[in-house]
Amino acid sequence: MGCHMLWLLLALTMMAATSIVRGCDLGDLKGLASFRGGIHTDTSGRLVKWAGRSCCRWQGVACNNLTGRVTGVHLPGFISTTDSVFQSQMEGWLSSSITLLTSLEVLDLGGLVGLTGRIPASIGRLKNLKQLYLYGNKLRGPVPDSIGKLLKLEELHLHENRLSGYLPPGIGCLKNLNALLLHSNGFTGSIPGSFSNLTNLMHFDLYSNSLTGNIPENIGELQLLKELDLSENFLTGKIPVSINNLTSISVMYLDCNHLEGEIPFPSNYGQMPMLGFLRLQNNQISGKIPPNIGFLVSLKRVSLENNKLEGAIPSSLGSLKALTELYLGGNELSGVIPKSIGLLSRLLLLSLSRNSIQGPLPDEMSALQNLQTLDLSFNNLNLSSIPMWISELPSLSRIFLAGSGIKGRIPDSLRLTPSPVQELDLSSNDLTDGIPTWMGSLTQLYSLNLSRNRLSSSIPASVANLEALGVLDLHSNNLTGSLEHVFKMGTSFPGGSLTYIDVSDNSFTSAIEHIGVGTLERLEYLNLSHNLQKGRLPTSVAKLKALKCLDLSHNKLGSGLVEGLANLSHLETLKLQRNSFTGKIPVEFLNLKNLKYLDLSDNLLVGEIPAGKPLSDFPQSCFTGNRGLCGKPLSPCKS
Repeated sequence: MGCHMLWLLLALTMMAATSIVRGCDLGDLKGLASFRGGIHTDTSGRLVKWAGRSCCRWQGVACNNLTGRVTGVHLPGFISTTDSVFQSQMEGWLSSSITLLTSLEVLDLGGLVGLTGRIPASIGRLKNLKQLYLYGNKLRGPVPDSIGKLLKLEELHLHENRLSGYLPPGIGCLKNLNALLLHSNGFTGSIPGSFSNLTNLMHFDLYSNSLTGNIPENIGELQLLKELDLSENFLTGKIPVSINNLTSISVMYLDCNHLEGEIPFPSNYGQMPMLGFLRLQNNQISGKIPPNIGFLVSLKRVSLENNKLEGAIPSSLGSLKALTELYLGGNELSGVIPKSIGLLSRLLLLSLSRNSIQGPLPDEMSALQNLQTLDLSFNNLNLSSIPMWISELPSLSRIFLAGSGIKGRIPDSLRLTPSPVQELDLSSNDLTDGIPTWMGSLTQLYSLNLSRNRLSSSIPASVANLEALGVLDLHSNNLTGSLEHVFKMGTSFPGGSLTYIDVSDNSFTSAIEHIGVGTLERLEYLNLSHNLQKGRLPTSVAKLKALKCLDLSHNKLGSGLVEGLANLSHLETLKLQRNSFTGKIPVEFLNLKNLKYLDLSDNLLVGEIPAGKPLSDFPQSCFTGNRGLCGKPLSPCKS
């Protein structure tokens, strides 16, 4: 190349750079200015710096150095600094003029929880777009069909668009919220069939919206697709057979919808060879687990929970050598556990709860040397006793054998497990005798559920040593004596770990006087109902600052209601019915602003019910059975 040509290229480069410095493409400038005009609040301070015509110098804007056209708008809600990551706020409307940026390759407005509006119907103008991030906003309405014109698109993230901002993971699975979410949250309507045109698409995330209709039949044409997440929507119909053609897929999440029919994959060996993560739980999928599931040789995590699957667990599961987590609970599976399960040497978690699986357990399961969590609860196992090999698995720390037909004493073999037990659920069995003294030696135990058995005797003093215990459920047994050792847990270990205590439906005669003796600062749920408690409620109950639910109903408690209960600002449920409480309802109870459920019925309370919310919001039934009570919602007090 001659010197003349080099000078010409240098001059062109300098001219292009000069044009960027001097100004901005008029269409790009208009599009950016309209976007900025739609935003009325920007806590990040980025848009306030958008001034003049040199838009390529604006924060969050990227340009092509030669053409001067805007190629990227990067304004994510989450901003990283050298010290931390914080979420900024942009409140306002997404202007449709953003589609004037026709050279745009990346549009990232993800995580801007205050951004409202719709995806512009003209989005198809952005022919060069490769990455579109509109997740974690408050966008709504349909996903426009013109999005199928973005033939260069590789990344599409439209997930978690909720009018109320982010929701906790999995909340879309709560079916009682469906009607609420359907009309008020996120993208609605069906998934456009034009998506099949996006043959360069690799990541396709639409989860946590309110989409309806079927998964497009031709979704299998997205040959480069690696990640597909349509979970937590309202999709119906069958899973398309063409999904077998997704040869590059590694992540497929279709859970928490209303999908039905059988699982149509895999039909042949070699299909979806890269699929590692599969979630189909919380649907209405029926039929059998495909006998060819062993063909999906890359599977690591599989969840088929809470569907209508039936029949036997296929032995081909033993071919999934990479499998680490298997969730099959909440179905109608029957037969025995196949011996081939023992071949899953990498398995960390096995959940088969709430099916109709029969015993005996195959001895081959003793080969699961890496298993950490085993849940076989509520099947037809009729174990009688816990197999010795369960106590000998070297990595097992979470054992769930509720409703498994176990009889007799809690086996001593659980005392010396190779891996310290962290969670133990033996509820709904036929356990007798008492809670063994050695239970206090399980110092890493976080959750203990022995409810719905026939345990008797008192709680051993050693339980006070369970410094890591967060959940204690002993309800519906024949336990007697005192709960002193439970309430003293917070004494030896300041703050305590306990968040949940249910000892209802027993015959405990003393405990009330010990409430609040230990700090138990994290306790949120306390149920002592249906026992033989006597005496008065101590003022120390006010120390349970985190308490959300307190149930002392169906005991023999008396004396006046403690004013300190009004200091439990997080309290949502207060059940004191069927006792012998006397005196007036403290006016301080009006401070319980978060109270949603109250029952003071069938006591000896007198006087006028304090006027005002929240007490005035509860029905008469919450106060009846107190002959001396009057005032709203009961009959007016006599002058």
